[in-house]
Amino acid sequence: MTSPLTLPTAPSPEVRWTPRLWGTLLVLCAAMFLDALDVSMVGVALPSIGTDLHLSTSTLQWIVSGYILGYGGLLLLGGRTADLLGRRQVFLVALGVFALASLLGGLVDSGPLLIASRFVKGLSAAFTAPAGLSIITTTFPEGPLRNRALSIYTTCAATGFSMGLVLSGLLTEASWRLTMLLPAPIALLALAAGLRLLPRSAREENHAGYDVPGAVLGTASMLLLVFTVVQAPGAGWASARTLLSFLAVAVLLTAFVLVERRSPSPLIRLGVLRSGSQVRAQLGAVAFFGSYVGFQFLTTLYMQSLLGWSALHTALAFLPAGALVAVSSTKVGAIVDRFGTPRLIAAGFALMVAGYALFLRIDLDPVYAAVILPSMLLIGAACALVFPSLNIQATNGVEDHEQGMVSGLLNTSVQVGGAIFLAVVTAVVTAAAPAHATAHAVLDSYRPGFMVVTGVAVAGLLITLTGLRDRRPRPSVVVAESTVEAAVAEEARPVAVRD
Repeated sequence: MTSPLTLPTAPSPEVRWTPRLWGTLLVLCAAMFLDALDVSMVGVALPSIGTDLHLSTSTLQWIVSGYILGYGGLLLLGGRTADLLGRRQVFLVALGVFALASLLGGLVDSGPLLIASRFVKGLSAAFTAPAGLSIITTTFPEGPLRNRALSIYTTCAATGFSMGLVLSGLLTEASWRLTMLLPAPIALLALAAGLRLLPRSAREENHAGYDVPGAVLGTASMLLLVFTVVQAPGAGWASARTLLSFLAVAVLLTAFVLVERRSPSPLIRLGVLRSGSQVRAQLGAVAFFGSYVGFQFLTTLYMQSLLGWSALHTALAFLPAGALVAVSSTKVGAIVDRFGTPRLIAAGFALMVAGYALFLRIDLDPVYAAVILPSMLLIGAACALVFPSLNIQATNGVEDHEQGMVSGLLNTSVQVGGAIFLAVVTAVVTAAAPAHATAHAVLDSYRPGFMVVTGVAVAGLLITLTGLRDRRPRPSVVVAESTVEAAVAEEARPVAVRD
């Protein structure tokens, strides 16, 4: 593996994308769109689900947590499976499972079955996400072409998340089941198109068998970590159950590292983390998504519980941020070509910190245009810069046969970061909950949570700034014209010529 490149690369020749190449990208974007759509839609529908199925608040939590558990726990396995068994095959099978689980979720009449369907959907997303990202990074050669493709790809994630909020508000008015069923036909259409358009990829050759112990230990440690973090606010962070569970996670992770160091075909090649650029991308993903998930959770409570806004009203309040991402993210690839990922990530985190800090001005009678909207626009601009740049930085300089591994690692960082900091924010707000729940007292209990969110974003900014110290010139990537032609061909794989 070469060192990840984060400085501007030499421009490659302009190449016209064929309809087939566009079709391939759109299929992959559809899967990412569905993943983001599904995450945002369920939150708004939870009150209606609880009323209809007679579920307690703790049970409702598992409708969200079940998805996170399946997704975050199996991403490492999903990424490596795509490398070993073929990215196209893994992507299509997982997408089909996602469609079936969506149908099941919309038809069930009990809480446990709904939670089970959500877990299966998270499990399938744990395979589609790294497989889809690695298909992009092995189809589009490193440099401007890949940067453009990744900016479009991440735009679809932001668009799906924004549309999910609005669609859920509208569909829940009719039935919460529609929010569960909506992804199914879209997934089936994407599956049919993918069967015709996705390039076939060879399985990794000359690998020294399958790392079964690593797969078991890695999956078990991630599942237990996510489960422990999700349960900790209810069980107590200092309880014997939580502490023993974290100890078990540490033991499993230690055993996982020892196995990976000795395995001839590791689930994660630990050498990839010797790159400071790669480590900063992974930690940046943790801070980025962890802070945003905590912010969205608290802001939704603030708007609906304290301000009395409807689900649709709340969704529309978030819409400017998502709309800004959808409009601007496609341009990020060209900006990366000029300035490099570290500068864009640092600028994005700075905007995010400013947005969170401004939101601390909220009160019980805010003027949306003066108090909330500026924060939403700053956070939207931050997401437009940070998320595509993290994907580019994490996958640059990585050989094709390890793209699935790195993609799974990045997505794991995103999901585990979201789970951990959401639990931390929840615990902080719960600890500050007033004995007499007046509106002012409840708002005051939210402020420490918003401060934690801001602090996490500041940590992400500081981590990113360390990447700006190394200003030594690095070799550029020269993409041969034959590489681009090969990328467009259905059966061929691109070969990037590196200095």
